[in-house]
Amino acid sequence: MDLRAELLKSIWYAFTALDVEKSGKVSKSQLKVLSHNLYTVLCIPHDPVALEEHFRDDDDGPVSSQGYMPYLNKYILDKVEEGAFVKENFDQLCWTLTAKKNYKPDRNGNSVVSHQDAFKLWCLFNFLSEDKYPLVMVPDEVEYLLKKICTAMNVELNSCELEDYLSQEPQAQGGLTVWQFLDMVNSGRFLRGIEQEAISMAVEEVYQEVIEDGYLWKKGQLRRNWSERWFMLKPSALSYYMSEERKEKKGSITLDKHCCVEVLPDRDGKRCMFCVKTSSRTYEMSASDTRQRQEWTLAIQTAIRLQAEGKKSLHKDLKQKRREQREQREQRKAAKEEETQRLKQLQEEKERKLQELELLKEAQRQAEILLQEEEQRRRQQHEEMQRTLEIQLREAEQARASMQAEMVLKEAEAERQRKRILELEDMQERLQEALQQEVKARQDEEAVRYAQARLLAEEEEKLKQLMKLKEEQEEYIIRTQREKQVLKQEMENKNKCLEEAQKQLEEVRVNRQRVDQDVMAAQRKLRQASTNVKHWNVQMNRLMHPIGPGDKRTNVSGGVFAGYQPLLSRRDSSLK
Repeated sequence: MDLRAELLKSIWYAFTALDVEKSGKVSKSQLKVLSHNLYTVLCIPHDPVALEEHFRDDDDGPVSSQGYMPYLNKYILDKVEEGAFVKENFDQLCWTLTAKKNYKPDRNGNSVVSHQDAFKLWCLFNFLSEDKYPLVMVPDEVEYLLKKICTAMNVELNSCELEDYLSQEPQAQGGLTVWQFLDMVNSGRFLRGIEQEAISMAVEEVYQEVIEDGYLWKKGQLRRNWSERWFMLKPSALSYYMSEERKEKKGSITLDKHCCVEVLPDRDGKRCMFCVKTSSRTYEMSASDTRQRQEWTLAIQTAIRLQAEGKKSLHKDLKQKRREQREQREQRKAAKEEETQRLKQLQEEKERKLQELELLKEAQRQAEILLQEEEQRRRQQHEEMQRTLEIQLREAEQARASMQAEMVLKEAEAERQRKRILELEDMQERLQEALQQEVKARQDEEAVRYAQARLLAEEEEKLKQLMKLKEEQEEYIIRTQREKQVLKQEMENKNKCLEEAQKQLEEVRVNRQRVDQDVMAAQRKLRQASTNVKHWNVQMNRLMHPIGPGDKRTNVSGGVFAGYQPLLSRRDSSLK
């Protein structure tokens, strides 16, 4: 709810109060006085020319609310600035105008609430009422407000009694007007046995909670002294004034997402302290008691959160949520009624279908008679077909017996073939092992041959070096005979090198003999492997040749393996 909507609610009460004849129109002189008073309480500069021009005496007669709205919007509401006026003074003006005509407390002074408390309840009613005219407060909001007041007095509201009261008043089903609400509170039905002072304190507490203002002690920045200030909380700022009349504004604390509230320990003779930290300064404050400190800290934290979320007020946000919940309940109720209507239609449809079902049953009975006759005819055909099938079944049984005998013979033949395959697979595995041994023997032989060739190359290299040394020595002896005595020592060194080379040559020869022995051992292994291969080849060829009934065993050594002899002879020659 924005400021314009709040002001319009109070102005609507003032306008209806001036409408004495209840015709929806007010005389221009009265509207002129009302507008002048609104200028004053809203702290708007007076425009007497526009006021006299708009409300001059002519033959148009009184002005309706629709006729007054253009002037009200253009010259008053459009010029209103939030925080530039005291909202309570504005509400007090509108309440004074409307209470004279509509508020009727007990003349004997037995009213539950005082005139000032009635004014505060009227302000709370305007805050919680629906945004449509005439202004009413729905039963859920009535219960919410009464619960808040009872909670402030530590009293539990009897919700059942409230529901009974609202159900007994037919006009209260859609909502209560403010005068009906005040009459209900003054009746004492829900606040019986409670003193007027306690009720007044509870109303004041709820009013201050919703309006979000009150007295706090604040520590100065320069003089560091403590002063009592009247604070007013909005989501965007926490303003403080000299007194609750809010005529002299002392300062304002801008609230944003970077602000925070912290509780401070008691010091400097002050208790229930807390501080508001902004990006530029820390404000220290002190409440009257722990409960008030908790309420203020929670309210400021909520204001900071609402400012970050772009919302205006906690109670306005809660009111909007309650309104959304009511709308959801109404939607569910409408859906339930729609479901009931749909079920009713389905019931009618079901009855119609039952009637159709009775007709179908009658048709079914007629069809059953025809079906029985058809069934009798089909049974006769079935019996004839069954006799034919029995003859065919006996023939099939005979064919199956002959096929089973043939299958037994086939299975025996398959069993023999499986055994032959297993024997061949076993023989193949053993041949694979023999072949692997032969391959390994060949690899060993190749390695030995490679080592022997390497040793021979080394021996040849050594011989070349030795021959070269001999030639150099002979040349050197011929060339240095004249210098024999001088170079005798060098000759001895050469002889020593020659002796070492001869020793190395002897070692190479010994290594060659050892390698020859390894080659001979590898050749023996190779011959043994060849013999094994021949043996297994004979066995394999013998198994590969199928034996038929009446066949004679052929000469295995001369017939089947005759083709392998040249191959074996060539392999032996290659091994040699």
